[in-house]
Amino acid sequence: MKKALLSTALICLTMAVHAQPGGFGGFGGFQQQTKLETSQQWKDVNYAGDDKAFHTCDIYLPKKEAASYPVVIHIYGSAWFSNSSKGAADLGTIVKALLDAGYAVVCPNHRSSGDAKWPAQIHDIRAVIRFVRGEAKNYKFDPSFIATSGFSSGGHLASTAATTSGTKQTKVGTVDIDLEGNVGNYTKELSTVNAACDWSGPVDLTAMDCGEGMKMGENSPEDVLLGSKLSKEPDKYRSLSATNYVDKNDPPIIIFHGERDNVVPCCQGKMFYELLKAAGVKTEATFVPEGGHGMGMYSEENLQKMVKFLDDVRLKK
Repeated sequence: MKKALLSTALICLTMAVHAQPGGFGGFGGFQQQTKLETSQQWKDVNYAGDDKAFHTCDIYLPKKEAASYPVVIHIYGSAWFSNSSKGAADLGTIVKALLDAGYAVVCPNHRSSGDAKWPAQIHDIRAVIRFVRGEAKNYKFDPSFIATSGFSSGGHLASTAATTSGTKQTKVGTVDIDLEGNVGNYTKELSTVNAACDWSGPVDLTAMDCGEGMKMGENSPEDVLLGSKLSKEPDKYRSLSATNYVDKNDPPIIIFHGERDNVVPCCQGKMFYELLKAAGVKTEATFVPEGGHGMGMYSEENLQKMVKFLDDVRLKK
C-alpha cells in the first residue's frame, strides 16, 4: 500500500511539473518568472538534431548588444522528473541577473528519469555544451567561456558537468560509466566548462540523509533515476554523485544552499564545499540561515555574488 501511494504521488508530481511551465513548488522550489529584456531570443531550439521536445532549449541574449557573449547554461530543478521545464528555469532571478551582467543564457530541457535512466541526463547537458560551441557563430556565443548553472536537480547536473569536465568515461567501483554520450551533431566539439554555479543541488547521492531533509519513503528520486537502491548498488549512486569526481583539475564552482532546505539538506552543499577546498579547487559558498529549497535564496546580494564569481573566473582565466 505504501509503495502504491508513493508511486501515485510521484506520478502526480511529474504531471504537475509538466503542466506548470510558469512555476511550481516542492521539489523544484518556487520559480519566479518575468518577461526578460533581451536583444534576441529563440525558443524551442533543438540541440540534438532530432524531433524530441526534451532535446530543446531556449536561448536569451542580453539587451545590450555585443559581437559575442560569454555563456551560462542554466538548468531547471525537478528531481529529474521533468523533461519540459526550461520555461521555469529561474527566469526572474538567476537568468535575469546573468543577462543584466552581459551573459548569454541557454535554458535546456533534458530527459527525465521516466524517459531514460542515468547517465542519459548528463549526456544531454554535455550535448548542450557542445551545441554552444558548434553553433557559436549563429547565436553570438563566445565559446572561450561556458559555465553551467542549475537549481536543485539542475544544480546536480551543473555540478556534475563541472567535476567531470574533461572526463569522457571512467569506472566507479564496479560501474563503467560513459559521461559523454553521443547526443547531437557536434560530437567532435569539447564538452568542458569553465565554471559552475550550484544552487541547492543534491551532489552526494549516497548521503541524502545527512541532515533534516524530506523523507521520500520507499522510492527516492535518485532511486527512480537509477532504477536501483543504495543498499543494493552503492557504486551506481557514487557514479551519480558530483562529489565522487572532485579533483584538483575541476573548474571553479560557487555554491548556494539554504540552512532550512527540507528537500536537499544543506549538509550536501557543505560537504561539496569542503571537498572542493581540500582538492585545491577555486570555490565559494553561501549558506543562507533562513533559506529553504529555493525560497529566500535569490536575494540581490546572492545573485551579485554569482555574477562576480563568474566575472572573476572569466577575466582571470
